[in-house]
Amino acid sequence: MKQVVQNYKTGELAVLDVPVPGCKPGGVLVRTSYSLISTGTELMKVSEAGMSMLGKARSRPDQVAKVMQSVATNGLPATYQKVMGKLDSYTPLGYSLCGVVEQVGPGVDDVKVGDVVACAGNEHALHAELNWVPRNLYAKVPDGLAPRHAAFGTVGSIAMQGVRQGEPQLGEVALVIGLGLIGQLVVQLLTAAGVRVVGADPDPARCELAERLGAAACGDPASTAVEAAVAELTDGHGVDQVYLAAGGASNQPVELAARLCRDRGRVVDIGKCRLDLPWNAYYEKELDVRFSRSYGPGRYDPEYELEGRDYPIGYVRWTERRNLACFLDLMARGRVDVEPLVSHVSDFEDAVETYRRLKDGDLKAVAVLFRYPEEKGEAAAPAVAVPAVRRGGGVPAQARPAKRPVRLAFVGAGNYATSMLLPHLVGRDGVELSTVVTTTALSAANAQRKFGFAEATTDLDAVLGDPSVDAVFVVTRHSSHADLTRKALLAGKTVFVEKPLALSEDELAGVLAAVEESGNDRLQVGFNRRFAPLLQEAKSRFGVRTGPANLRYLVNAGRLQHGSWYLQQGTEGSRFAGEGGHFIDTASWLLGADPVSVYAVSTSGNDDLQVVLRYPDGSTATISYVTTGPSSFPKETLDLVADGKVLRLDDFVRASVYGTKRWVSSRLPQARDKGQNAELAAFVRAVRTGGPMPVPLESLVATTAATLAVRAGLAGGAPVTLAGAR
Repeated sequence: MKQVVQNYKTGELAVLDVPVPGCKPGGVLVRTSYSLISTGTELMKVSEAGMSMLGKARSRPDQVAKVMQSVATNGLPATYQKVMGKLDSYTPLGYSLCGVVEQVGPGVDDVKVGDVVACAGNEHALHAELNWVPRNLYAKVPDGLAPRHAAFGTVGSIAMQGVRQGEPQLGEVALVIGLGLIGQLVVQLLTAAGVRVVGADPDPARCELAERLGAAACGDPASTAVEAAVAELTDGHGVDQVYLAAGGASNQPVELAARLCRDRGRVVDIGKCRLDLPWNAYYEKELDVRFSRSYGPGRYDPEYELEGRDYPIGYVRWTERRNLACFLDLMARGRVDVEPLVSHVSDFEDAVETYRRLKDGDLKAVAVLFRYPEEKGEAAAPAVAVPAVRRGGGVPAQARPAKRPVRLAFVGAGNYATSMLLPHLVGRDGVELSTVVTTTALSAANAQRKFGFAEATTDLDAVLGDPSVDAVFVVTRHSSHADLTRKALLAGKTVFVEKPLALSEDELAGVLAAVEESGNDRLQVGFNRRFAPLLQEAKSRFGVRTGPANLRYLVNAGRLQHGSWYLQQGTEGSRFAGEGGHFIDTASWLLGADPVSVYAVSTSGNDDLQVVLRYPDGSTATISYVTTGPSSFPKETLDLVADGKVLRLDDFVRASVYGTKRWVSSRLPQARDKGQNAELAAFVRAVRTGGPMPVPLESLVATTAATLAVRAGLAGGAPVTLAGAR
């Protein structure tokens, strides 16, 4: 296997081939998926290794003292040989990772092969493909937590132990000095505990990040901003706790802590900074200075770490392992978000170059992850099954008498329903708006008044049980789509559900189970762009494609307004999960097939995504979904290149085809037609005639599965195979 090592004498870094560690009793062998570079501790070690011998001595006076003691005990020649031998050898790097249990040693019964675990320890959670980890230094990763996030477990435990040492109380105010990796985590933990936080760091970008992650205010410690914020939040009394998460040789953090801490406040040292305590300042306030020892109780105790002897919970509530498990749980429940801290993800084989870039300042980062290949040295493509569509033995849809109107019910009457759907249905021949269902009576009454529904109600069951209702529109928040669709299908209704159809594989499976149980496959998802007249004409002008194509789709989504329910990712899914199906469906329709694999990468600190879809004939589609572009730029632009031709769409305003001849559409009016009207016409026609639905159910399922696979791709950092895709 391969492992990152360093020669402390020469400073050399290397990725070496080393033997696979044995799986000893009391621990597990873990194959690493992601390991985290500590941009503080590890870079300090890397920098020290590049110093002269005198520089090394100055930076580690504790080790010099040990050397002098050895000289006194063993003599100079023996000590010299011992020190040189130790320096001129490879030492490991790393102490925080997430991986998969590959082998379980005797005496371990709390995990099994295949379990995903987070691991800790600068001797056991190394930057290596395989690590043996004793039982008290790993914890199972909760379901749904991405491995790249679980790799933060150890540094999260360090931050958590520091916070515990501060003993924060609800409503208190804390100052965090140093907003690097540990400081950013301390900010989030304190915020989750109900503490208002002021941050201090000379880097404006880190200050801005901390404010986004929950800090009340942040600023340069050399400015007056931090002092002013503390005065305002504490009525001039000073903060209750100060957390020193800074490094370096400056004594400024210690002095700032004394100045801004209240009388009898607490100062907790987490980082490795200079601690020349100004005696008068600390004495006069009787400040309580505390140290936080790494991951928590058990650290440096070989009986705990190596022999697996746990401390009784009644005596030691929070040990290393319990801190680790607690931090993983907080991430899984969305109380701590580490994704904005990920500045860079590097392939493990590029480890030496990554360290060099960090050391030289070419790579500015809060947190950097190493991504590991699978066992045979190749990044495996995880598979996401595209559920098979099975239709039960229900009664097929019957054609309706031509003169009988199609009776439609709406579940939900929000902005999209009232602006993009209902205006195209009001007054349409052969359509009757029967009932509108909302959760609040007033919104139902408003929709009834504005669009002429025959009835308004908050009783969904009454509508689903009404045999005169032919079709149900589900236009609610994303989290309810799958369940409402399932209920309507089981009730025998034809269903139009706005995107997305589902936010998880389980939700999608539930919808398909309803199809199989009821035999009712009359379903349409609101993927309207394939119905846009301009795009339809452009596809027709492009003609039949014979060779593989390359498609580029730029979606300039823009930023969401503060307070938008789209931001409630814990309940409503990610923004791309909500609307990404639009663009995947459009690409698949243009290419005439469903995707067979998905690869996705994200830009750190925002919702920008690059999604690459691969199709059976070798065609590819790249969807660039960006939120950071200017509002003045068009929202959607698309280019399809194949067979010596190019199809271009400019935001549903103009389209063109370049080939042996050139075709350019006339420019549409400002109101872009993205296909909603044509889509609704096709849906109503299918309901009226009992004919095929506008889009095959298999295609809707494949698009939904591909959209969900983006999340799996982001978590795994590798292409996701859509198993069963056509």
